[in-house]
Amino acid sequence: MRIIIAPDSFKGSLSSIEVAEAMERGVKKAAPYSETILLPLSDGGEGLVDSLVTATGGQFLSLAVTGPLGKPVRAKMGLLGNGKTAVIEMAQASGLPLVPYEERNPLVTTTYGTGELIKHALDQGCSELIIGIGGSATNDGGMGMAQALGFKFLDGDGKPLGHGGGELARLASIDVSGSDPRLGDVKIKVACDVDNPLTGPQGAAAVYGPQKGATPEMVEFLDNALKNYDEVLARCLKKGVGSTPGAGAAGGLGAGLMALLGGELVSGIELVLDVLGFKELTKGADLVFTGEGKFDAQSAYGKVPVGVGRQCKKLGVPVVVIAGTVLPDAEPLHAEGITAYFSIMNQPMSLEQAVNRTAELVERQVGEVMRLWVQK
Repeated sequence: MRIIIAPDSFKGSLSSIEVAEAMERGVKKAAPYSETILLPLSDGGEGLVDSLVTATGGQFLSLAVTGPLGKPVRAKMGLLGNGKTAVIEMAQASGLPLVPYEERNPLVTTTYGTGELIKHALDQGCSELIIGIGGSATNDGGMGMAQALGFKFLDGDGKPLGHGGGELARLASIDVSGSDPRLGDVKIKVACDVDNPLTGPQGAAAVYGPQKGATPEMVEFLDNALKNYDEVLARCLKKGVGSTPGAGAAGGLGAGLMALLGGELVSGIELVLDVLGFKELTKGADLVFTGEGKFDAQSAYGKVPVGVGRQCKKLGVPVVVIAGTVLPDAEPLHAEGITAYFSIMNQPMSLEQAVNRTAELVERQVGEVMRLWVQK
């Protein structure tokens, strides 16, 4: 029996690798002679570097970069097994967890460190970059990222802007003459699981600004600043992207990567499955286990289990989802290739208890499903 194990992380509890290992233990207890293939996954956010580097036999790099508040932080990136593709999580350098709650302020936070990671990838001779842009602390439209790569953002007097989304309100022109010339020779794929435009009621500031520390007044200011940014991109570079789906991702970093670096926004889970050769590995498999912390209707929008289900539906391979929590609105997802789904909760327990016992509970639930399966 050939079993594919392809979960996302259970955020706040286990990494995707740890979930996959717990699932494998459950499989082996019930079917010790089965063949298991572990494919820890990510939808482009947390765990992207771990997932792709581990699966391709690549290497991890740890670098000192500029954090969202301008202070040094350590950020992990990876080189895939082919030696030519770098994988970057912007949250490693510019993520919300790097900013203490009381210091969160998208007027000043910057993506400069993400640009430093891109520059290091170019220094490694990479010809392709995969950039995951979930979990940002920023609302600067990717200006900081571009500043690290030699772009100059100027005010009406021709003076360089500082860092942070608030500075975009003063933006009058963009000078690309000093930008890193190697950017023209690299292919950039941006893993993105949201379709927000840059501005407006569904834009970067309105939807994501509050969780980054923005007050209602700051949201309005930042939204207008991003509108100015898009107008300058259109005027100076002929690349206005404000209405493009995903432009508002990561505080407008999606827009910056598209307009300034020529990046292509793609579904994170589809990109990951393609890089890992999921389709070929899954052909002829008997069963696929996948999972995430919470499985509900929102899982249909770029999340790992439904991405896996859609691929397996085409291949005729059954898929079982193991999740921390399953909500009633998940039922329609059977149509997306999900054969069955199960919560790991086997008795009343607090969230803290569930988090502390996640590995044990995942292993047990997978084992019970496998016992049923081997009796078919």
